[in-house]
Amino acid sequence: MRRTVEYRGFEIHVDLLSASEDMFDVWFRIEGPIKPPGIAALGERLKIRGGPFSRRRAYFVAEIAGKAAIDVILGPEE
Repeated sequence: MRRTVEYRGFEIHVDLLSASEDMFDVWFRIEGPIKPPGIAALGERLKIRGGPFSRRRAYFVAEIAGKAAIDVILGPEE
């Protein structure tokens, strides 16, 4: 299952893979208009640790992780 969330001009792509009944492993990938030097993971698929998660929690955790990564790349919003 896939979902895409837009945040600060970037897209967070979330992928869920069934681990057991109603439980999922989750990955996210960030795509954006810029690729700052030194940010090697941009565009790479990253697995969220601590799973498996329920579907709702998996999407929530991946979205928060993606937003946090974008905030680190761009700095605080003003």
